[in-house]
Amino acid sequence: MHVDQKERDRRARARLILIGYPVVILLVSVVVDVFVLGVEPLVFAAPSAWSLRALIAASVLLVLNHTWIMTATELVRGRYRLQATPEEWTEAGLRAEDAPAEGVRELQRCHNLHRNSTENTVVFALLVLPFVMVSPSPTIAGVWIVGFAVARLGYTFAYLAKRTGVRGAFMTLSLLAMYGVATYLVAGLFL
Repeated sequence: MHVDQKERDRRARARLILIGYPVVILLVSVVVDVFVLGVEPLVFAAPSAWSLRALIAASVLLVLNHTWIMTATELVRGRYRLQATPEEWTEAGLRAEDAPAEGVRELQRCHNLHRNSTENTVVFALLVLPFVMVSPSPTIAGVWIVGFAVARLGYTFAYLAKRTGVRGAFMTLSLLAMYGVATYLVAGLFL
């Protein structure tokens, strides 16, 4: 397959954006942590009440997000009579190979959303555990911890509403929160 110069240039720009995107978000998180919110030397202690409040609020929002995704998935299954397991297909008297293509695509969208949400939440949880143990200020805890959860809810809304630009903005905000926690921890080690 022959690829013309215009297409090669387009691919090169796309590659540059894909590589530059996380680097720019990381740099923004460093600027926000160091120059806006302020980083303090890490002192390990029991989590502050503010950190726990932020963690509880975020956890509740993430449970709501998970429930929303789970419900959306089951509604798609019901709308298109899609089953979850081979036994369910047999019990329903249906065959997976006869499933409508549109339904299979919509179910795949839900699965992709669920997978993306889980992947991001697990990584964030690993970062936030030591973060709350250094008791950041209430502002920093609220911005990064609750901000992540709110951004994930926005991402879910945009994904299910098929609003690509909005989805990208919320993905950027959730990454910014994740990188904000990471850069706070790393910067705090060196103060």
